[in-house]
Amino acid sequence: MITLVLGGARSGKSTYAEHLMMHLPPPTTYLATLQLGDDQDLADRVARHRARRPADWYTAEAGLDLASVLRSLSGSVLLDSLGPWVALHGDAVVDGVALCRALTARVGHSVVVSEEVGLGVHPSSASGRHFRDALGTLNQEVAAVADEVLLIVAGRALPLHAAP
Repeated sequence: MITLVLGGARSGKSTYAEHLMMHLPPPTTYLATLQLGDDQDLADRVARHRARRPADWYTAEAGLDLASVLRSLSGSVLLDSLGPWVALHGDAVVDGVALCRALTARVGHSVVVSEEVGLGVHPSSASGRHFRDALGTLNQEVAAVADEVLLIVAGRALPLHAAP
């Protein structure tokens, strides 16, 4: 089972995805895609995320080769989130096909969190537009293989139906 959880900044998408994980069989792995660097505000936010997760969840870091790491994990996986993984690639060129293959090959449940980029303002820079386009395309690729796609708005979930 693959569930894609989409939402804007501060929409509650990660909290909602964590709630979904509570109902899935263990072992549970939180697959992080964000690399912190020296941003203290971001480090504080990550610490708050970690504090609200159950102590028995394992944490893994994706790095650039998300598909390989995903293939190596068993049990239920919460992949949070696709945006930082796309940003980690300086050119925003990612292998969505390999990621989708890794997701569909998994035996355990996968909950994938991603930022919905189609609702924001038009990016003012070429790199911003490139990132938006790359993440939007990746979201569509993952949605195509997902069993369920949810859009989170103000902490509430809206199920999204497949395109005709």
